[in-house]
Amino acid sequence: MHNKIILILALGMMLCLSACAELKQTGKEIGHTTKNVTTAIGHGTRDTVKAIGRETKEVIDEIKE
Repeated sequence: MHNKIILILALGMMLCLSACAELKQTGKEIGHTTKNVTTAIGHGTRDTVKAIGRETKEVIDEIKE
């Protein structure tokens, strides 16, 4: 009887550790994906603002001439 309890506790601990490792890996994947998406959005926004700024400057220069 005592051995069965130890076996059940050991199996429970192994399952818990396995679940924790999977949750940790999932969290890392979500974090990296979020970072990559926000970086892409930031770079796209930056590039758009720069392009608008250049076009605006060209239009102003043409108006001045």
